Amino acid sequence: MLSGRLVPSLVSMAGRVCLSRGSAGSGAIGPVEAAIRTKLEQALSPEVLELRNESSGHAVPPGSETHFRVAVVSSRFEGLSPLQRHRLVHAALAEELAGPVHALAIQARTPAQWRENSQLDTSPPCLGGNKKALGTP
Repeated sequence: MLSGRLVPSLVSMAGRVCLSRGSAGSGAIGPVEAAIRTKLEQALSPEVLELRNESSGHAVPPGSETHFRVAVVSSRFEGLSPLQRHRLVHAALAEELAGPVHALAIQARTPAQWRENSQLDTSPPCLGGNKKALGTP
């Protein structure tokens, strides 16, 4: 068992690269994660789509699909502001954002921007719920 580890699986099709990090560290991809991936692929035809389920780092039940980080690299972002890019991502995932997804961190880049920096940002530790540091309100 790979408890607590993110297990990457690499899929390449038609010159595009998709990297997925399994749901809450289990190595399995859940239905919400699969829906996010499918909708972003259909809406943006990304060259790179890196999706990370960060739910296990938050005060949610094991196996949850509520907190995600995504890096989307698409030529559709050319000439668009960061806000316009985020709006495209939000429009594609409207159903998920209205329901099961509580948090979505987005890195929306053009292919040229990704070539300059292909790092997926990391989220700070969760201090919500029962993970608050002692002595903080």
